Amino acid sequence: MQEELFDVVDERDEVLYSLIRSEVHRRLLLHRAVHVFLFNSSGQLLIHQRSLTKEEFPGVWTSSCSGHVSAGESYDQTAPRELQEELGLAGAVLERLEKFGACAATSWEFTVLYRTLSDESVIPDAGEMTAVRWVSLAELDVEVSADPSEFSPAFLLLYSWYRRTFA
Repeated sequence: MQEELFDVVDERDEVLYSLIRSEVHRRLLLHRAVHVFLFNSSGQLLIHQRSLTKEEFPGVWTSSCSGHVSAGESYDQTAPRELQEELGLAGAVLERLEKFGACAATSWEFTVLYRTLSDESVIPDAGEMTAVRWVSLAELDVEVSADPSEFSPAFLLLYSWYRRTFA
Protein backbone atom coordinates (compact mmCIF):
# COMPACT_ATOMS: atom_id res chain seq x y z
CA MET A 1 0.00 0.00 0.00
CA GLN A 2 1.27 3.45 -0.92
CA GLU A 3 2.06 5.74 1.99
CA GLU A 4 -0.27 8.71 2.56
CA LEU A 5 0.75 12.16 1.39
CA PHE A 6 0.23 15.12 3.72
CA ASP A 7 0.43 18.83 3.00
CA VAL A 8 3.28 20.36 4.99
CA VAL A 9 2.24 23.85 6.10
CA ASP A 10 3.89 26.95 7.54
CA GLU A 11 3.09 28.65 10.85
CA ARG A 12 0.09 30.37 9.17
CA ASP A 13 -1.26 26.98 7.99
CA GLU A 14 -0.47 27.75 4.36
CA VAL A 15 0.61 24.80 2.21
CA LEU A 16 4.31 24.64 1.37
CA TYR A 17 4.60 21.20 -0.27
CA SER A 18 3.46 17.59 0.12
CA LEU A 19 5.44 14.79 1.74
CA ILE A 20 4.88 11.19 2.84
CA ARG A 21 3.41 10.60 6.29
CA SER A 22 6.47 8.93 7.82
CA GLU A 23 8.75 11.83 6.88
CA VAL A 24 6.29 14.45 8.12
CA HIS A 25 6.13 12.71 11.50
CA ARG A 26 9.84 11.87 11.71
CA ARG A 27 10.83 15.48 11.00
CA LEU A 28 8.04 16.95 13.21
CA LEU A 29 6.78 19.10 10.35
CA LEU A 30 3.60 21.14 10.66
CA HIS A 31 0.59 19.49 9.02
CA ARG A 32 -3.20 19.23 9.41
CA ALA A 33 -5.77 17.08 11.22
CA VAL A 34 -9.42 17.02 12.26
CA HIS A 35 -11.21 15.74 15.36
CA VAL A 36 -14.94 15.11 15.61
CA PHE A 37 -16.98 15.04 18.82
CA LEU A 38 -20.04 12.84 18.21
CA PHE A 39 -22.89 13.38 20.68
CA ASN A 40 -26.12 11.42 21.07
CA SER A 41 -29.50 12.94 21.93
CA SER A 42 -28.85 12.22 25.63
CA GLY A 43 -25.87 14.58 25.53
CA GLN A 44 -23.30 11.81 25.82
CA LEU A 45 -20.02 12.03 23.92
CA LEU A 46 -18.62 9.01 22.09
CA ILE A 47 -14.94 8.47 22.86
CA HIS A 48 -12.72 5.75 21.50
CA GLN A 49 -9.68 3.88 22.74
CA ARG A 50 -6.87 4.04 20.22
CA SER A 51 -5.65 0.77 18.76
CA LEU A 52 -2.62 -0.75 20.47
CA THR A 53 -0.89 -0.80 17.07
CA LYS A 54 -0.98 3.00 16.67
CA GLU A 55 2.45 4.65 16.53
CA GLU A 56 1.37 7.57 18.71
CA PHE A 57 -0.53 7.18 21.98
CA PRO A 58 -1.63 3.55 21.62
CA GLY A 59 -4.37 2.41 23.99
CA VAL A 60 -5.44 5.84 25.23
CA TRP A 61 -8.89 7.40 24.94
CA THR A 62 -9.54 10.20 22.47
CA SER A 63 -12.15 12.00 20.35
CA SER A 64 -15.01 10.17 18.65
CA CYS A 65 -12.89 10.12 15.50
CA SER A 66 -9.91 11.97 14.13
CA GLY A 67 -7.54 11.87 11.23
CA HIS A 68 -5.01 13.62 9.08
CA VAL A 69 -5.95 15.91 6.24
CA SER A 70 -4.60 14.32 3.07
CA ALA A 71 -2.60 16.35 0.54
CA GLY A 72 -4.92 18.54 -1.50
CA GLU A 73 -7.86 17.93 0.85
CA SER A 74 -9.56 20.54 3.05
CA TYR A 75 -10.47 20.25 6.71
CA ASP A 76 -14.15 20.30 5.73
CA GLN A 77 -13.63 17.39 3.31
CA THR A 78 -11.64 15.37 5.84
CA ALA A 79 -14.07 15.45 8.78
CA PRO A 80 -16.98 13.62 7.09
CA ARG A 81 -14.55 11.18 5.47
CA GLU A 82 -13.07 10.27 8.86
CA LEU A 83 -16.54 9.93 10.40
CA GLN A 84 -17.48 7.49 7.63
CA GLU A 85 -14.19 5.53 7.68
CA GLU A 86 -13.77 5.24 11.44
CA LEU A 87 -17.38 5.03 12.68
CA GLY A 88 -19.44 4.10 9.62
CA LEU A 89 -21.57 7.26 9.78
CA ALA A 90 -22.42 8.90 6.48
CA GLY A 91 -24.29 12.11 5.82
CA ALA A 92 -23.92 13.63 9.28
CA VAL A 93 -24.25 17.40 9.57
CA LEU A 94 -20.96 18.61 11.01
CA GLU A 95 -20.54 21.90 12.85
CA ARG A 96 -17.07 23.41 12.61
CA LEU A 97 -16.21 24.70 16.10
CA GLU A 98 -12.62 25.88 16.35
CA LYS A 99 -9.18 25.73 14.77
CA PHE A 100 -6.23 25.04 17.06
CA GLY A 101 -2.64 25.96 16.33
CA ALA A 102 -0.01 23.31 15.78
CA CYS A 103 1.89 22.46 18.96
CA ALA A 104 3.43 19.51 20.78
CA ALA A 105 0.04 18.52 22.27
CA THR A 106 -1.43 18.18 18.76
CA SER A 107 1.67 16.40 17.40
CA TRP A 108 2.46 19.51 15.31
CA GLU A 109 -0.93 19.41 13.60
CA PHE A 110 -3.18 22.38 12.95
CA THR A 111 -6.41 20.84 14.18
CA VAL A 112 -10.01 21.72 13.44
CA LEU A 113 -12.63 20.45 15.89
CA TYR A 114 -16.12 19.56 14.66
CA ARG A 115 -19.18 18.26 16.44
CA THR A 116 -22.24 16.38 15.30
CA LEU A 117 -25.30 14.70 16.76
CA SER A 118 -26.48 11.19 15.92
CA ASP A 119 -28.27 8.29 17.56
CA GLU A 120 -27.31 5.91 14.75
CA SER A 121 -25.33 2.81 15.64
CA VAL A 122 -21.64 3.21 14.98
CA ILE A 123 -19.43 0.64 13.28
CA PRO A 124 -15.95 1.18 14.77
CA ASP A 125 -12.93 0.59 12.52
CA ALA A 126 -11.01 -2.17 14.34
CA GLY A 127 -7.75 -0.98 12.79
CA GLU A 128 -8.15 2.42 14.43
CA MET A 129 -9.80 1.65 17.76
CA THR A 130 -10.04 -1.13 20.32
CA ALA A 131 -13.18 0.15 22.07
CA VAL A 132 -15.79 2.91 21.98
CA ARG A 133 -18.11 4.12 24.70
CA TRP A 134 -20.68 6.81 25.32
CA VAL A 135 -19.96 8.97 28.35
CA SER A 136 -21.65 11.97 29.94
CA LEU A 137 -19.55 15.12 30.12
CA ALA A 138 -19.81 15.06 33.93
CA GLU A 139 -18.41 11.51 34.01
CA LEU A 140 -15.70 12.46 31.53
CA ASP A 141 -14.73 15.48 33.64
CA VAL A 142 -14.11 13.13 36.59
CA GLU A 143 -12.11 10.65 34.49
CA VAL A 144 -9.96 13.32 32.86
CA SER A 145 -9.25 14.90 36.23
CA ALA A 146 -8.47 11.57 37.93
CA ASP A 147 -6.05 10.24 35.29
CA PRO A 148 -5.26 12.50 32.34
CA SER A 149 -2.62 10.02 31.12
CA GLU A 150 -5.50 7.79 29.97
CA PHE A 151 -6.32 10.36 27.26
CA SER A 152 -4.41 11.66 24.24
CA PRO A 153 -2.81 15.10 24.66
CA ALA A 154 -4.77 16.44 21.68
CA PHE A 155 -8.06 15.25 23.18
CA LEU A 156 -7.22 16.89 26.52
CA LEU A 157 -6.55 20.19 24.75
CA LEU A 158 -9.74 20.05 22.67
CA TYR A 159 -11.96 18.79 25.48
CA SER A 160 -10.68 21.44 27.89
CA TRP A 161 -11.49 24.14 25.33
CA TYR A 162 -14.91 22.58 24.69
CA ARG A 163 -15.82 22.54 28.39
CA ARG A 164 -14.70 26.15 28.86
CA THR A 165 -16.61 27.27 25.77
CA PHE A 166 -19.82 25.25 26.17
CA ALA A 167 -20.01 24.92 29.97
